[in-house]
Amino acid sequence: MDNDFVTLQNILEAKERLQGVSRYTPLEPSEILSKKTGAHVFIKLENLQKTGSFKLRGAYNKISVLAQEAAQGVVAASAGNHAQGVAFASSQVGISATIVMPEGAPITKIESTKALGADVVLSGQGYDDAFRKAQEIQHENGAVFVHAFDDPLVIAGQGTIGLEILEELPDLDAVVVPIGGGGLIAGVACAIKEKRPEVQVIGVEAAGAPCMLEAFKSGAVHELKSANTIADGIAVRRPGDLTFNMARKYVDQIVTVDDEEIAWAILMLLESSKLMVEGAGAVGIAALLHKKCDLSGKKVAVIISGGNIDVNVISIIIERGLVKAGRYLRFKTILTDKPGSLQKLLSALANFGANVISIVHDRIKPNVPLKQAEVEISLETRNASHISQIVESLGKMGYELDILR
Repeated sequence: MDNDFVTLQNILEAKERLQGVSRYTPLEPSEILSKKTGAHVFIKLENLQKTGSFKLRGAYNKISVLAQEAAQGVVAASAGNHAQGVAFASSQVGISATIVMPEGAPITKIESTKALGADVVLSGQGYDDAFRKAQEIQHENGAVFVHAFDDPLVIAGQGTIGLEILEELPDLDAVVVPIGGGGLIAGVACAIKEKRPEVQVIGVEAAGAPCMLEAFKSGAVHELKSANTIADGIAVRRPGDLTFNMARKYVDQIVTVDDEEIAWAILMLLESSKLMVEGAGAVGIAALLHKKCDLSGKKVAVIISGGNIDVNVISIIIERGLVKAGRYLRFKTILTDKPGSLQKLLSALANFGANVISIVHDRIKPNVPLKQAEVEISLETRNASHISQIVESLGKMGYELDILR
């Protein structure tokens, strides 16, 4: 294989190697997303792939080819999904794997990687720190390094997603692809553009880690000072050299979405489509929902690249999303500490149609006057207008509310 580029033939060969190993994931039409965006939206569900993300494809394609050269095993750096792909692929071909992950990597990804048989080393604050540590280990033990994105065999493996999309949707107009280091979009764009040059390829990065967009603007790869985003799977400070060159050839547009937009997309997919999607996997949907690219009336495939999200992150996203949608209200107020005071407040809330989620009644707090009690209440509400009605009505009844965010 040419180390300077990846060809359609390379991707077709990867497809053969992956037969019986990776899943041919569904490409599902989404009525709700189509209504919200004005496009005919189809979602490629790589969150249903083995190990929960597309990364298995590239990792297995690489490791299966080089298995005989990897007597000392393989080593890789990953924020989590590549780690699981490498661990799974290594177990399939019977070689050892050492994965370096950032110290702040989601616990679910760390434990899943260990469960697949890999040795996990935690080092650094992000992918780029973990990458440098993995290189040190590779130099020490002579293992084969499996790059997360800047490798022709890895890119070719990811490109099989593009082949699958075209097989099911030959009249595709555009594809929307998440970008971290660029391996996914390089492979998918190559597969699609070589077969259908007229199809638009749009990449989406997190606004807190726009490494490929910055490379496009400057015309050269360089490292960002930081990569801060809830989309840990694409929190990369420097894209690959190979992936940049391929993206420059095949990608039509790159847009960014911020963390609030990503969180909203995660919540919408969870509630409306019953899909568990991580931040990196949701960026394409976020871009469509927030009109970052005009694809009205077009047949659009959006790659949901992974579903390995930490449950604690889900909890925070759900709560913040409900607040943003006006479906959650939390406040404190002071009541007279006598029988019936709390019942009066709760009766008023019931009359307003608000559902009490939790309540804390505290009469001994040091800053609460004697004969009074502080009450903190969390409510389920219908929308922002409903919240305004509740707050205004309670104010007229004499309650002074401290709204908690």
